[in-house]
Amino acid sequence: MDRFAAISAFIAVVDRHGFAPAARHLGLVPSAVTRHVAALEAHLGVRLLARTTRSVTLTEAGAHYLERARRIMAELAEAEEFAQSERLTPVGRLVVTAPAVFGRLHVAPLLAEFLARHEGVQADLRLSDRWVDMVEEGVDCAIRIGHMPDSGLVARRVGETRRIIVAAPLYLAAHGTPDDPRQVTKHRIIRFSAFEDAEEWRLYRDGVEERVPIAPRLVTNSADAALCAAERGGGLTMVLAYQAREAIAAGRLTRVLRAFEPPPMPIQLAWPAARLAPAKLHAFIALAAESGDWRFA
Repeated sequence: MDRFAAISAFIAVVDRHGFAPAARHLGLVPSAVTRHVAALEAHLGVRLLARTTRSVTLTEAGAHYLERARRIMAELAEAEEFAQSERLTPVGRLVVTAPAVFGRLHVAPLLAEFLARHEGVQADLRLSDRWVDMVEEGVDCAIRIGHMPDSGLVARRVGETRRIIVAAPLYLAAHGTPDDPRQVTKHRIIRFSAFEDAEEWRLYRDGVEERVPIAPRLVTNSADAALCAAERGGGLTMVLAYQAREAIAAGRLTRVLRAFEPPPMPIQLAWPAARLAPAKLHAFIALAAESGDWRFA
């Protein structure tokens, strides 16, 4: 038994004062309405309607049930209306995750603009350099840097970045500027450990990968800490281009070995393929594509 169809039929019979008028209202044949009401009564184990050849009236049990049935159908209609409005209008809570530095520099300002445009949305920005399980942790959208495995996610490319090597001008003046990957071994190294566990940097010579062993004096999982150490003359560090962009523009860091940098990596917005994307997510993706200045390669 379709319980909601049966309740709708019961309410229609009461409101239209008969099975035939109810059937016309619902677009059904009278026998279908009769079956719905009979099935509801059988399920409840009580008679809801007293039938005669001339009229249909409520029983005492039917009158009590009608009040609650109307409330149930009203709440169902309200829930459906809200769900449809969420699909058509950006409303509700939007959960976004992003890498720590990228989120602080670029996603937080974007979300502020998004919230200013859409008063019905509340945002939850979670900054982490780990790849979260979006379904398990209830995340609507993730900013992912790098090529993604086949993970059941939908992705839209919104920019790109690459790994670069930087150092402070004063450090380079004192220790020399490397112009070949093999010279890296002669320099002090600050290793940003988010890239890989191995004590090596992957550079490219004429499109061919070249693995350069390193012996870091400092290892950190924070790009901010690696950049701070480099700015203070601690040596060479490899970070993502967007992480060092402001320090390079201000002259606190200099980019070296540009001819040997790895190929660019995509910056993508990702969301679970199994979910019907609500309006809030569509609107956020559209704003990121429209105004996100995320090409750092």
